[in-house]
Amino acid sequence: MSGWQTLFYKEVLRFWKVAFQTVAAPVLTAVLYLLIFSHVLEGGAKVYGSVSYTAFLVPGLVMMSVLQNAFANSSSSLIQSKIMGNLVFVLLTPLSHWAWFAAYVGSSVLRGLLVGLGVFAVTLAFARPEFAAPLWIITFALLGAALLATLGVIAGLWADKFDQMASFQNFIVMPMTFLSGVFYSIHSLPPFWQQASRFNPFFYMIDGFRYGFFGRSDVSPWISLAIVASAWAAVSWLALRLLRTGYKIRH
Repeated sequence: MSGWQTLFYKEVLRFWKVAFQTVAAPVLTAVLYLLIFSHVLEGGAKVYGSVSYTAFLVPGLVMMSVLQNAFANSSSSLIQSKIMGNLVFVLLTPLSHWAWFAAYVGSSVLRGLLVGLGVFAVTLAFARPEFAAPLWIITFALLGAALLATLGVIAGLWADKFDQMASFQNFIVMPMTFLSGVFYSIHSLPPFWQQASRFNPFFYMIDGFRYGFFGRSDVSPWISLAIVASAWAAVSWLALRLLRTGYKIRH
């Protein structure tokens, strides 16, 4: 087993040993969102013509769970290792910054996808979305998870204590996720907020992912793909640069 694979395996074991907290709990949270919002809005909210609100909500909740848990995995792993002091054991290895990147991002993508599959499996009891373009579903799930996992690496390197990490998640990741169209189509918003939503990269991840289910979306999936891929390229460059220079970990 190569170096990056060993680190990847270690990171997977880290979250899997507490799977009740890292996988099962987020699935329960998403199901509660589904029960509450579908009960309140099923009869009143209109989306994509014949698509029921509950069916519309499922892909958004799945993608939201993927994104939030991919970010949480890489960010929490790094900040815990820094604070507890065991990051030094990884620093002593001859692993390159590419190996670190592959291991932390790869394990976080895996956790995000596992949670997303769990959410989808449970929500099948409430609605059965179509599969108009499965390739788009896979593409946006992987890209979205990779983008948030990479952002989690940056946040984990930047933060020196848990409250800094919490502020990053509470004031950046969470608001951008909830304002991305998880619970609504942006066409139901006033014109100003429709335009504001287009500056949120999370919107394109949700919208492109939802297109794979219904074949309909608020913007072209190709535009969403270009924006999400460009965003991931940008944050990957930054994360690799920080890892290569040992930002806040080599001192």
